[in-house]
Amino acid sequence: MGILSTGISGLSTAQANLLTTSHNISNADTPGYNRQQVIQTTNIPQSLGTGFIGQGVQVTTVQRIYSQFQVTQSLQVQTQSSQLDSQFTQIKQIDDMLADASSGLSPSIQNFFSAVHDVAANPAEVPSRQALISNAEALVSKFQAMDQRLSDIREGIDQQITSNVTEINSLASQIADLNHNIRLAEGASGGQSPNDMLDQRDNLINRMSQLINTDVVRQGDGTLNIFVGNGQSLVVGTETMTLSAMISPTNPEELTVGFVSGNNTIPLPESQLRGGNLGGILEFRRNTLDEAQNSIGRIAIGLAQDFNNQHRLGQDLNNNLGGNFFTVPTPKVIGNAGNNPASNLTLNISDTNALTLSDYEFTFDGTNYTLTRLSDNSSVSTPGTVPVVMDGISITAATINANESFLIKPTFNGAKNLSVNINDTAEIAAAAPIRTNAAVANTGSGTISAGTVNPLPLDPNLQQPVTITFHTPADGQFDVTGVGVGLPANNQVYTAGNNISFNGFAVQIDGTPAAGDVFTIGPNTGGSVDNRNALLLGGLQTQKTLAGSAASYQSAYAQTISQIGNRTRELEVTSTAQANLLSQTLQSIQSISGVNLDEEAANLLRYQQAYQASSKVIEVSGTLFDALLRIG
Repeated sequence: MGILSTGISGLSTAQANLLTTSHNISNADTPGYNRQQVIQTTNIPQSLGTGFIGQGVQVTTVQRIYSQFQVTQSLQVQTQSSQLDSQFTQIKQIDDMLADASSGLSPSIQNFFSAVHDVAANPAEVPSRQALISNAEALVSKFQAMDQRLSDIREGIDQQITSNVTEINSLASQIADLNHNIRLAEGASGGQSPNDMLDQRDNLINRMSQLINTDVVRQGDGTLNIFVGNGQSLVVGTETMTLSAMISPTNPEELTVGFVSGNNTIPLPESQLRGGNLGGILEFRRNTLDEAQNSIGRIAIGLAQDFNNQHRLGQDLNNNLGGNFFTVPTPKVIGNAGNNPASNLTLNISDTNALTLSDYEFTFDGTNYTLTRLSDNSSVSTPGTVPVVMDGISITAATINANESFLIKPTFNGAKNLSVNINDTAEIAAAAPIRTNAAVANTGSGTISAGTVNPLPLDPNLQQPVTITFHTPADGQFDVTGVGVGLPANNQVYTAGNNISFNGFAVQIDGTPAAGDVFTIGPNTGGSVDNRNALLLGGLQTQKTLAGSAASYQSAYAQTISQIGNRTRELEVTSTAQANLLSQTLQSIQSISGVNLDEEAANLLRYQQAYQASSKVIEVSGTLFDALLRIG
């Protein structure tokens, strides 16, 4: 091998460097591109006895500048950043809705109870009563509007699940195709790396990690296996498995993610689908959206039921006992997709004060009925009998086969299905249904209270006249006459201020009644200016009747705002921090693998000069060869 061959080897190597540098410059802005570098070594020198004479240079390979450790780290940072960002984007919508001081729920509740107080101040005035009905309808509309907004967000999540699953499947198919092409290319080139195809595959994996957490396992033949969820294979060599957006078997009104196996689609546990946009929206729906919708529904159900209970203890302008002011929504019951169509449950809310924000699962194993609170998996069981009671939910009848289940959402539809049940102002029960009276002929100092009606259920004899007569001569005792359970009741011992309770009412007598003094309790006929029940209705606003007597309606709403606000702020901070970490990680990768145009421009000049120098060597070789020919 002579000077000509040496020059040609230099020329060829310089050309390879020029081509690689040009390739780097052309792809400086290509997403996922890693800078490439020609690896060159000297040819084996020739021994001439007097020493070794070099025989030029050769190109060993074209290598991409790549850090596997940093890329793996970036995938984990990327999937966490996407998850936090998607959660923050979704929860910010709820936070903006709840925290709006002018359009939130709190002003509507305040306006409603202000109208109740106005009726208490003017019980006989039709305009005040009409204003109460109008404000009740406005409150119901606000509940329904908030629920509709939350339902719109839920529908948007279903759409995102579908689009994310479609994109994941497309990326998996492209990765499998590249696995096939990379394996063929490496085999055809004797094991040389097809750098551009490797970059394309890494870029696809990075895009997939933005959608869902991915585990990558490298194989000896150059292919990659991709796993998602709890080790569920998505790409194995050149084969792909398919995910599907499917109807949830436990809640047919929602979409979940399933794994397609032959002709079957197997639902994947949502808690295992972590990371990325898909994991973020699933976690948001599970931990935030459901809770927010249940919270608004619980306030609606609690307010409506409490108001109804008190309203039924009053009397309207027609001298009738009050009816239900609101129509209270019933719990939402969803049968598992595998249930017999004839299976069903009968249940009701027995105590709104005990309601939680959780959903529940009711199951039957063939022997025991079990009701499980899904927020913490606490449960109660009964051996094949009903009722089953937990957290204010009472299951009174169950037609269910062994191994079947029902999802129970007690407050989910509370805001959606709430409605006003009264449209006639005369039906507002502002008065109390009983009236007390002291006889004009009484001579003692005894006085009788206005009386109160006991909580539901109403005694059927509530408005039956009852007479209290003190003994003559006075002996500190009295007789009670009338129709009802325990009546007549004679020789009752008088104690000032103690309750005297019959027929579902309670009165107190104070002072010192004289012998023969008479007190009566009877129907409140014509009590149009009576406001006693309206005052009790207005007092519900500040009573703590929710969350185990820990919250009023407005404080429960404030707690929901606070919880969502705190979670929103937390996600804002953590998502920003994770985005900064991702930016730093990508910058670190770019510092190693990215294309520096200044550096490549310098290399271009250097390799140009090397090319020209090698050309000069070849030119000198030709001149020397011509000289030898002339000598000959």
